[in-house]
Amino acid sequence: MNDREPAAAATEPAGPPAIELIGIDKSFGAVRANRDIHLKVAEATIHGIVGENGAGKSTLMSILYGFYQADRGEIVVRGRKVAIASPDDAIAAGIGMVHQHFMLVDNFTVLENVILGAEGGALLREGVAMARAELTRLEREYELQVDPDAPVGELPVGLQQRVEILKALYRGADTLILDEPTGVLTPSEADHLFRILRQLKEQGKTVILITHKLREIMAVTDRVSVMRRGEIVGTLKTAETGPEELAELMVGRRVLLRVEKAEAAPGAPLLRVENLTLVDARGVKRLDDVSLTVRAGEIVGIAGVSGNGQSELLEVIAGIRPATSGAVFLADGSDLARSADPARRRQGGLAHVPEDRRRMGLVMAFEENESAILGYHDDPLYRSGAFLSREKVRADARDKIRRYDIRPPDCRLLTENFSGGNQQKIVLAREMERGPDVLLVGQPTRGVDIGAIEFIHRQLVAMRDAGKAILLVSVELDEIRALSDRILVMFAGRIVGERGPDAGEGELGLMMAGIEQAGAADGRSGPVVPGLALKGVPTR
Repeated sequence: MNDREPAAAATEPAGPPAIELIGIDKSFGAVRANRDIHLKVAEATIHGIVGENGAGKSTLMSILYGFYQADRGEIVVRGRKVAIASPDDAIAAGIGMVHQHFMLVDNFTVLENVILGAEGGALLREGVAMARAELTRLEREYELQVDPDAPVGELPVGLQQRVEILKALYRGADTLILDEPTGVLTPSEADHLFRILRQLKEQGKTVILITHKLREIMAVTDRVSVMRRGEIVGTLKTAETGPEELAELMVGRRVLLRVEKAEAAPGAPLLRVENLTLVDARGVKRLDDVSLTVRAGEIVGIAGVSGNGQSELLEVIAGIRPATSGAVFLADGSDLARSADPARRRQGGLAHVPEDRRRMGLVMAFEENESAILGYHDDPLYRSGAFLSREKVRADARDKIRRYDIRPPDCRLLTENFSGGNQQKIVLAREMERGPDVLLVGQPTRGVDIGAIEFIHRQLVAMRDAGKAILLVSVELDEIRALSDRILVMFAGRIVGERGPDAGEGELGLMMAGIEQAGAADGRSGPVVPGLALKGVPTR
């Protein structure tokens, strides 16, 4: 099915499309990443491209931006056939790209990053002055305000993304490609990004949004193309479709978009955290007297806007960093808080899926089978006598690849060559298949496609039903509410309340914003944070 237009699809807009791809084919060895792709993107619209991890979305956009060259096919920009052999060719054709992992120099200022590679002539001082004036104009016109003299490494992720957008606009981009742009953003930052994209469209720019999040497609796009196994299987007008239809097109079968689980039957406590406090090297209190219990047979979710202590809480419990004070007990009663020793936790039946898979969960330069045993390489399962058995390691990796549907199914492929969602599956398979008593999970479905999300949620519920204790951290409020048997809300390093899974988004959102903290164990109320907007959450 190539560029199939369902009956509900809208008629093509008048005039030449901003971008047209005709018969694009691309293979990497035996893997055919793109198959006879035909795609039209209308000018001054937001066009979504969705599909499972490995469906070929990023490959297709990398061809459009000049990172790869197609084996066959044509690229037409505003009615004119163009040859794009490099990003420079794409930029010359008015195409810019904001990558999932930002291409910025942390030690450079915003202005220096924007003009890097486009300094404007031999006299740098004159070029910088002109660039500053142009940057000011772009910030004002597209509501992309950011301090031009701020070092990029000191900016929050949302502002770093603005810098990437400004880079593309500064180079004259009329068509802007964004690859999974909300994967590293909080809900409020994602909402602001969508406002920016609408503003870009109103100013006549064309936006191509690559994402696997159907909620985002429905919220911001005009049209959406669905890819599956390298092909476009449908292009629809967003207003005339819905998440269920898109999910079915993406996966090729009906997908359950809700989590089905029986009532929890909690048992004995398997994890206890008592009065945990963490003060970092700069004297900032990251955790403030945190106490919680997770029992056998339950999922406890922690809701909160990113940066309010959830990451630090998981790291202390996992043994990645020692606590300043307080205690962490597993079922055997031993206090683990004062030592930073992840191996001791693993031996005690605790496993950890970190929030940042690239930085903490995997070694990108390792083969998949090597990343698949990190932390467990001393297990007798992988040894022949005193030595590590490559044959046993690879056999185990192939088994996990099959059961977790990791694509491509090649245990010798470098970890960096897997898509983000498949990298996440590598980590999940490694940690969940050990059968731990306690599982810490940070952002389990970040960067994961809709079919894999359904699979991961089923696995977590199955672990719960097998009597395991799961502590879940996610910035996706829908995920927290769907999976959790109890919800704890964190704000400013403290647990400010507990709710059941039937708690409304508005109630939880206000607690997450520090506006309402009813139910806090100590009765303290937090500050009002005016103007903070969360996705799907009202402010007052």
